[in-house]
Amino acid sequence: MPSKEIIMYGTSWCPDCHRAKKAFRKKKIAYTWIDINKDDEGRAYVEKLNNGNRRVPTIIFPDGSMMVEPSTAELYKKFKELF
Repeated sequence: MPSKEIIMYGTSWCPDCHRAKKAFRKKKIAYTWIDINKDDEGRAYVEKLNNGNRRVPTIIFPDGSMMVEPSTAELYKKFKELF
């Protein structure tokens, strides 16, 4: 699913997803949210990327890179690379 936007796959109950969303809000960086509990295609894609596992958040960046369950510091470092 190549994209020119940031796409975050996650679930509403995931604490790591809430933390990642907060990091994006704090830095005012737009992203598209896909709840894998409500989106079968999104869930299948996350499972494909993570060897059959539903690891969230799985974040896809416009440069083609991916982060899975990143820390806030890792996200901020990635933001500096991209922006």
